[in-house]
Amino acid sequence: MKKIFTAFIFISAFAFAQIPTGYYNSAQGLTGTNLKVALHNIIKNHTQITYAGLWSAFPQTDAKTNNKVWDIYSHNPSGAQPYEYTFITDQCGNYNSEADCYNREHSWPQSWFNSVSGPVSDLFHIYPTDGEVNGKRSDYPYGNVSNPSWTSMNGGKLGPCANAGYTQTVFEPINEYKGDVARGYFYMSTRYYSEDASWSSSDATNKADILPWQLTVLLQWHHQDPVSAKEIARNNIIYSSYQNNRNPYIDNPQWADSVWASTTGLFEALLFSNSFSIYPNPSSDQIKVINYLNNSEISFLKVTDISGKIIEEKIILSEDIKPIDCTQWQNGIYFISISNPKAVSNFKFVKQ
Repeated sequence: MKKIFTAFIFISAFAFAQIPTGYYNSAQGLTGTNLKVALHNIIKNHTQITYAGLWSAFPQTDAKTNNKVWDIYSHNPSGAQPYEYTFITDQCGNYNSEADCYNREHSWPQSWFNSVSGPVSDLFHIYPTDGEVNGKRSDYPYGNVSNPSWTSMNGGKLGPCANAGYTQTVFEPINEYKGDVARGYFYMSTRYYSEDASWSSSDATNKADILPWQLTVLLQWHHQDPVSAKEIARNNIIYSSYQNNRNPYIDNPQWADSVWASTTGLFEALLFSNSFSIYPNPSSDQIKVINYLNNSEISFLKVTDISGKIIEEKIILSEDIKPIDCTQWQNGIYFISISNPKAVSNFKFVKQ
């Protein structure tokens, strides 16, 4: 989810659930398929909730601070909301148009896995969304739309795919949620690796494997829309209260490249266009910087406030993830620049 416009943050979730010590020990130092298999073994055998149980989970996993439904297909992160839903009261049911009610959106469509037990109620790819928008999205893949045939009230688009390798209809959520759905797909492909014998295939997937054209889209979205506080909080809640497993690509975003980018010919292109990312954003205590470049590169980080005053400068050496303590900064907007001889990345950061 995009970092700078989010109006609602699950602050409380950070306090009671973090990554358990040693949870990812068996995955350290691995790449490619070896890493994917190790992560699968860590997150498999999760506690399965019922399909009906999704309704009662959503108020914990997908509530805004005003206790309204956090619908990624209707939420406007930068202004007035086109509409909002109340949990249970506005649950679908039938709908005739957008803003009627919310239902259960399988971002990885059910038809792609034949609605089998496990993924049919796996919260890491299921969100409460407007029924009409969910219906319009149907089981189309995700992609960038060139000429929309339909646009939702918050700017989601349906239309021909503008990405190389696919020209049919796709659905494009707004920028603030592209990384969210991408990391949900990475989770699904990893969690159900080798457990997909009864799954179907689609224009975007071969059972639990993501096809190259779709991977290109999702990896780009993953870089362009880094992990947000919303996703971290949701990850924590699902782990602690429902499934007892985690989405490793939220906890360790660099692993998406480690598993897929180097084998799809995307790695160099992604490095030049998205050399660094920061998360969570907003944050109240610390920021993590992900360096997608060669670890031998020396990178320089500079933080300034809105007046241009330098708040912090430091060198980032030989680390994929570098935490920055921001507890002493005043609440407000900051500008973060990260540079080295190969690239420069600039971010707008909100301290709260």
